[in-house]
Amino acid sequence: MEAGRSRTALQPETRSGGEPGSHLGTGTVLAAPRGTPGRRGTPQAEPGPGPPPQHGFPAGGRERSEGRSMPAHTPELTAITPLRPFRRRVFCAAVKRPLPGWGQAQPGFSPRGLRALPVQQLPEPGRHSRGPAHTAPRGSPGSGALGGAGGSGSGAGGAGGRMAALLLLLLLAAAGPGPGRAAAGRERRDALREELLLSPLPTGDVAATFQFRTRWDADLQRGAVSHYRLFPKALGRLVAALGVRELHLALTQGFWRTRYWGQPPLQAPAGAELWVWFQPTVTDVDKAWKELSNILSGIFCASLNFIDSTNTVIPTASFKPLGLANGTDHHLLRYAVLPREVVCTENLTPWKKLLPCGSKAGLAVLLKAERLFHSSYHSQAVHIRPICRDASCLAVSWELRQTLTVVFDFFSSGQGKKDWSLFKMFSRTLTDTCPLASQSKVYVDISPKNKEKELLEVSPPPTSVHEAIVQGERKTYAVYDLLSPSLFNTSRSLNVQLKWKRPQDSSEMPIPTLHAQRYVGGYGLQTGQICTLIYNTHPYRAFPVILLETVPWYLRLYVHTLTIITKGKENKPSYIHYQPAQDRRRPHLLEMLIQLPANSVTKITIQFERALLKWTEYPPDPNHGFYVGSSVLSALVPSVTAMKDMDVEQSPLFTSLFPSSDGSSYFVRLYTEPLLVNLPTPDFSMPYNVICLTCTVVAVCYGSFYNLLTRTFHVEEPSRGGLAKRLANVIRKFRGVPLL
Repeated sequence: MEAGRSRTALQPETRSGGEPGSHLGTGTVLAAPRGTPGRRGTPQAEPGPGPPPQHGFPAGGRERSEGRSMPAHTPELTAITPLRPFRRRVFCAAVKRPLPGWGQAQPGFSPRGLRALPVQQLPEPGRHSRGPAHTAPRGSPGSGALGGAGGSGSGAGGAGGRMAALLLLLLLAAAGPGPGRAAAGRERRDALREELLLSPLPTGDVAATFQFRTRWDADLQRGAVSHYRLFPKALGRLVAALGVRELHLALTQGFWRTRYWGQPPLQAPAGAELWVWFQPTVTDVDKAWKELSNILSGIFCASLNFIDSTNTVIPTASFKPLGLANGTDHHLLRYAVLPREVVCTENLTPWKKLLPCGSKAGLAVLLKAERLFHSSYHSQAVHIRPICRDASCLAVSWELRQTLTVVFDFFSSGQGKKDWSLFKMFSRTLTDTCPLASQSKVYVDISPKNKEKELLEVSPPPTSVHEAIVQGERKTYAVYDLLSPSLFNTSRSLNVQLKWKRPQDSSEMPIPTLHAQRYVGGYGLQTGQICTLIYNTHPYRAFPVILLETVPWYLRLYVHTLTIITKGKENKPSYIHYQPAQDRRRPHLLEMLIQLPANSVTKITIQFERALLKWTEYPPDPNHGFYVGSSVLSALVPSVTAMKDMDVEQSPLFTSLFPSSDGSSYFVRLYTEPLLVNLPTPDFSMPYNVICLTCTVVAVCYGSFYNLLTRTFHVEEPSRGGLAKRLANVIRKFRGVPLL
């Protein structure tokens, strides 16, 4: 090695709220820090026993900053010299060898002074010896790689000494009391749990529900948080800046058919739905609501910026807080729906980027846009709410739930309706787990679907079987724990397959206890009526339901025509709240608490009159119609089977997807179909026709009159012609052509 060879210093980068780390990859060779003891021949402290170092990312380690993900407490190296493959294997084998002294602090050691060694200074494989490990002073024989101007260290003894000294310094760097190691030992303040629920539907379709739950033990409202690890920084700063208590956003393409698919795990109306609870400290809620919708529009690439006062309502009974709430002042609540919003890949991509592992590892690998949007139903949502940190509820944590529900119709895709697998649905399989997730499980509903009570067959065999009471029915789930070491022993990929033991009998479809439908009645383009049918199929239990209707202002409701008929008799609501609309300012809001008798059908009708809009208020395709948002039904449905309370930490999937108030009922929120109403629409081609006709009349009439009034006429005397004409006639005479 030449004397005076320069070495590049490696300085770890300190991120906001974090600490400079000391976890370095196995492909980097480090020397002793500049100016530390033992640099010029001073022997190192005697090592003692200790645990081997951890390589790669620290436990749970990835932080998020400005929308980009990188390993937490990992310094950005300004100069890294990669090892050759063979030398890397020798290096890793040597590091894995347990040596005494790991984990003890060395005096004067600091990870800030680490420097990279050129790869030429490494000894050749096979030349190291088992001599004593010490560091020779600069210029002494055998110093080699550590001595800048020293000798080359010929012989096996010199190479072995250099190799041993190098390994000792590497072990000291890994075992030193760096801030990164201290941070890794502390308890993490945030955690990620991901689950996937696969449910065969009665019609033969398959519903897949993803849930990524991030829990963060931090106080976002005080605005003192500057370090974001798993929780998205964009959403965290949004909650802190605008005083958001709860946020619920859903983007849906399609409609969940409750009558044929059963009760949905997470239903949302077609289009975009946003409802937010603000903190009492917010002075101007309307201004904060407008800013929030505009920011979310930019984050998720959606048309949420079209939310204004014409489609925003303030419900009084529906949409109560789902998290911690000291008060229920409905003036702090805002609710809006954009039923015309089209959900596409541009909305899915930013949604996946909010995940700690993105779509590179874990269950998010299955989120392939080409397959997700080639389905009958697709809904993605984001839910943020405060929850209790422990049982005493003295501290508050924040929970972010990202959910995605998709229904695959194998009959329409030509793949049959009987058997299915992960590869058939997503064109991918599970190959790895998210290193940041503390729990990663796949649940497959194998409950019996026939009279013989035979369970469905799944392969490979699940790690465990879980039984739960879901929406009043006893369910059996095959559980695949992706964090189990035995799951990926036989194969590097997990492709869950489900097979029916016998042909499915689709004639006996279970009817859900509560479902509803809505349609537009009447004829003509002046008046009409909205009809809503609510079904209670429970054989002997009656229960109340809250109905929320949001109607645009251009459909002028006649409230005196409201009728509620159940079993041929009038059904008077226990509670009714109506807020009339104002033209071009706010929509109609109608909330009612209706008692549904057992085994009954309740019909609700209300008449309306269509308004005539200004020609600038019509959309580009006015003949397509105008959308009316879905009705919302909220109810506590009684359960036939006794239910027990489930621990949120043990089973976060079922407690969040299927919440229950007590052991005898469960909460359900349903949405009806959005309506498509035709309004009196003028012929927008008429201006074009008028312009064409007017221009033609003006061109013909005005041109003719102008010529008659301005043109002069005179008689022109015929001339005998000149020399040119006579010459032409002579030529034509010789050619035998008639003369001019």
